[in-house]
Amino acid sequence: MPAPLFSASDYQGALQALMPRGRIWPRDPDTVQTALLAGVAQSGARYDGALQSLLADAFPATAVGLLPEWEAALGLPDPCAGESPLLAQRQGHVVARLTDTGGQSVGHFVNFAAQLGFTVTTAEFGPARFGHACFGTPGYGPAWAFVWQIDAPQVTRAFAQYGDAAFGEPYSTSSNTVLECELRARSPAHTVLLFSYS
Repeated sequence: MPAPLFSASDYQGALQALMPRGRIWPRDPDTVQTALLAGVAQSGARYDGALQSLLADAFPATAVGLLPEWEAALGLPDPCAGESPLLAQRQGHVVARLTDTGGQSVGHFVNFAAQLGFTVTTAEFGPARFGHACFGTPGYGPAWAFVWQIDAPQVTRAFAQYGDAAFGEPYSTSSNTVLECELRARSPAHTVLLFSYS
């Protein structure tokens, strides 16, 4: 059940109901007292709206007003964030950093990329061994046992959603620099990470 949202007129009615009764406390709409209470009621409605948004800001996936605090707690924005990310990308970046458990499996990196908004697959290589290679396939040396590859689309577009976008941000962005930067920072130290864009 959502919390009730009270308007300025609701607050004005409540304030007028709290005023004493009598001839010097008129409740007519054209009196100075009513105008004064209407001004005070605006603050109450503003605070009510701020409290409503605080519920959404408590969770990084929906944070808007407190998103800079979430980012500051996680060391964002950093060079991995790219230039002028969309609000949804910033929220996704915070969620990805918060939920990152530090795994090294293929599934972990695919899920981490999905949290960032990228759909990827992986390829692993191994050194060529007698009897395991087919005619015409490349034969890799022993160092290829530590090479793995991320396959991603050439262009990953992120679009601003109506109602979720911040004022002044672009309608869409297309960059894979966030993906490369974040995965390179998390790839195991003994491995070589390649990126392939199709």
